[in-house]
Amino acid sequence: MLINVQGHEAYCYTGGRQFNTELPTVVFIHGAQHDHSVWILQTRYFAHHGFGVLAVDLPGHGRSKGEPLASVEAMAEWLLALLDAAGVRKAVLIGHSMGSLIALEAAGRAPERVTRLALVGTAYPMRVSDALLNAAKNDEQSAIDMVNVWSHSTFSQKPSSPGPGFYVLGGNQRLMQRISAQHAAPVFYMDFVACNAYANGETAAKAVACPVLMLLGRKDMMTPPKATGALAKLISDCRVTVLEDCGHALMAEQPDAVLEGLFGFVVG
Repeated sequence: MLINVQGHEAYCYTGGRQFNTELPTVVFIHGAQHDHSVWILQTRYFAHHGFGVLAVDLPGHGRSKGEPLASVEAMAEWLLALLDAAGVRKAVLIGHSMGSLIALEAAGRAPERVTRLALVGTAYPMRVSDALLNAAKNDEQSAIDMVNVWSHSTFSQKPSSPGPGFYVLGGNQRLMQRISAQHAAPVFYMDFVACNAYANGETAAKAVACPVLMLLGRKDMMTPPKATGALAKLISDCRVTVLEDCGHALMAEQPDAVLEGLFGFVVG
């Protein structure tokens, strides 16, 4: 599904069903150097079980046009503009990593428009090391390699991968390489800078008016569960679920558990 947002064409995957504004809407927001495809299992299930699905490609990512946006705040404004363009008044927001910050900021800016908020693989503040920032700016392939290793626990590297015949690390690496090749701008670096600079999380959390789920990976080295403690205390209705045998790439390593957690939260 293509929508004009802020003067540029934006792509949203709708889960294999035509988007219907009369159904409750669930919006999925990907993380740094990713696109909508990280949500394939979850989005298809939601779309075939009574929901209208919009899994976005952020500007400069995947099939969406325009320059990559330089801040979480700008991405949140873009997301709210996308809801307007799609004719959606209220929605569930589900975001992974950088996408969780975008979802949080959007929910803080427009609490009346968000019915439920799920933050997957989240942390606040979402600090990025100087070494990783420098690699993303000057040697992007090295940054991709580092993040790919750090985002996955050993569970995904065994022959018993949760997706039979699917090489989890290789698939994620190719996705990040494809995003890099699609745009002349330093997308990875800009995404990391946006995460590192975001400082409005506490204010946004206090403004959130809906139930919130934090879905985390026990072995997450990028956004460890302990990094959510302070933020969770600022949200009046917040539950925290930690998945075992799981790193930062929760949707790839524990796809069924992520789906079960998200769907149960949304319908419950």
